Amino acid sequence: MINLRHSQQDFSTPDAKVQSPSRRLLSLTMTLLFASLLILQPASAQERLPKVVEERGDGQLVEAADPNGPLPKSVAAVNKRRSIPSTPEDIIEEMGYFLLPFVIASIISMWFIIERLVILRSGRVIPRHFVSRFLKLLRDGKLNARSALKLCEENPSPIASVFAHGVRKWGKPSVEVEQAIIDGGERQLSQLRKHLRVINGVATVAPLMGLLGTVIGMILAFNDIANSSAMGKAEELAGGIALALLTTAFGLGIAIPSLIMYMYLAGKVDGLVMEMDQNAQDLVHLISAEGLAASAASRKSASSAPVTKTKAKPDKTASKS
Repeated sequence: MINLRHSQQDFSTPDAKVQSPSRRLLSLTMTLLFASLLILQPASAQERLPKVVEERGDGQLVEAADPNGPLPKSVAAVNKRRSIPSTPEDIIEEMGYFLLPFVIASIISMWFIIERLVILRSGRVIPRHFVSRFLKLLRDGKLNARSALKLCEENPSPIASVFAHGVRKWGKPSVEVEQAIIDGGERQLSQLRKHLRVINGVATVAPLMGLLGTVIGMILAFNDIANSSAMGKAEELAGGIALALLTTAFGLGIAIPSLIMYMYLAGKVDGLVMEMDQNAQDLVHLISAEGLAASAASRKSASSAPVTKTKAKPDKTASKS
């Protein structure tokens, strides 16, 4: 029995010695694997596991992402969209369909401002050469009613149209001539002030559109706060505030130049009307019954004055001789 046990121990001992290195290698491999998992796990958990606990508005504690850790791509894209846009592409993307009414309003304002600047040129409304020549011919008595009307029709302009209304009352009392000129002047005044109301309308409506965009932007901002779990965060307001500020800026940017140009054009019309009225008064004094009588009397006295002087000269020489 002793020998048998001894023999069994002799046969088992070499096997145990042979298997021990493989077991050690296996245990070492498993140890390294677990160690690597333990080392890599915090780095991956930093991206997907929350590290910060925040309190919600209802008093519950929720886990939030680590503010110092890396952000997922979706969260980075959301934060990028919530920033205030500064480039034209970002502004167009942020405003969306709100940009369309502002573009239409700016086009309308620019179109009619340029059109009125061309129409209200002083040389077109009151041609200086025509007015001076026409009044000079009337003072010299070289025009009658027919030739004066023909001259007005050959020189189309607002002041010529006003003169034509007065010439049609040639030889009438000054009250009738003046009333005819007033009627013609009112028609020309309506033509001069045409489309100014459109410019004033754009200057009035553009800030209201900006105010509407401001209100809608604030509604969107507070709606984002109501639907989010981060109460009191300023970045939650950024998207709506960006829309509100952009629409207000666009509205004021269109309204201010439109209002300035409306005031300038309205003042230009008033100046042209005053100058036309002065020229019309000169016309009344020349073609009314009173004016024609006064001019005829002045011509008669002017023609008789040289005859008296020629008769007086021979008498003086005769007396001296």
